[in-house]
Amino acid sequence: MSRTQYYCAASLDGFIAEADDSLGWLLDYQGSFDGHDLEPGPMAAGGAYERFYDAVGAMVSGSATYEFILDHLSEERGWAYQGKPYWVLSSRGLPVPDGDGIDVRIVDAAVAELHGEMISAAGERNLWVVGGGTVASQFADKGLLDDVTVTVVPVALGAGKPLFDRRLPAPPMQLLGARTFANGMVELRYEIRRQIS
Repeated sequence: MSRTQYYCAASLDGFIAEADDSLGWLLDYQGSFDGHDLEPGPMAAGGAYERFYDAVGAMVSGSATYEFILDHLSEERGWAYQGKPYWVLSSRGLPVPDGDGIDVRIVDAAVAELHGEMISAAGERNLWVVGGGTVASQFADKGLLDDVTVTVVPVALGAGKPLFDRRLPAPPMQLLGARTFANGMVELRYEIRRQIS
């Protein structure tokens, strides 16, 4: 059965981006941890991100996350999510990349109205809430978020865009597991017991 999952990286003090939406603190991070039998990092070939992404059938984000992705398209790689539908929650008209296998849907609607369509499109796989905190909070508010996986980067930003915009509805999240990487990052996996509002 498909699950709705919020998967992202966050600073040690709970921010997913700086106030200007920049991610240099994450993309340029160089750290280490002297442990045993560790994966080199979540983005390593065959690593945690690839395993997560293989189980994703559809994605959703807000406009700021989507525009960041568009701004960082590489000519060699192009759109990173080919073959998987991608919803962008926005009241603005936004550009859509060209190419085979690109299915980007710009919509101005509530998550509760779209969730069934997104889950259906995901098929046997999961729905990935790519970001940001506003969108993740909307899913949580409606009892539509199943899992939260956060890779904690040992950097303190002091301010920025929060992991969630507001307190999550009760009950609290249940820790499912943790993974430590050789680059000093730590992945925390939580399950949310759904409560429909």
